[in-house]
Amino acid sequence: MKKAGILNRHLAGALAELGHGDGVLVCDAGMPIPAGPRVVDLAFRAGVPSFAEVLDGLLAELVVEGATAAQELRGPNRTLLDGHFRDLELVPHERLKELSAGARLVVRTGEARPYANVLLRCGVFF
Repeated sequence: MKKAGILNRHLAGALAELGHGDGVLVCDAGMPIPAGPRVVDLAFRAGVPSFAEVLDGLLAELVVEGATAAQELRGPNRTLLDGHFRDLELVPHERLKELSAGARLVVRTGEARPYANVLLRCGVFF
């Protein structure tokens, strides 16, 4: 068994398969899941795990060269994203849903606050 990092075997395996430019949608429990991408559903109950917990865990494992979120995002989750991404791209929520169809991986959190979604674009570590 792994001692550190992401322990969920489905998520760890999906992350290992990602390459440069691949999209990862980290979403709340209410975001419509597009057909096509691999889905790792971590939602246990409302708020567990939180969007912040999942995002922080993913950012510890991934190189991210860009991020896109809904311009409607407000409150703590907006502050969280602004803190992580200096050049956060904001688009209307409907556009984010369209873009998410091109993601390679969807990670669903238990977040219950509206618009707690971000589309990450993978980078390279060298």
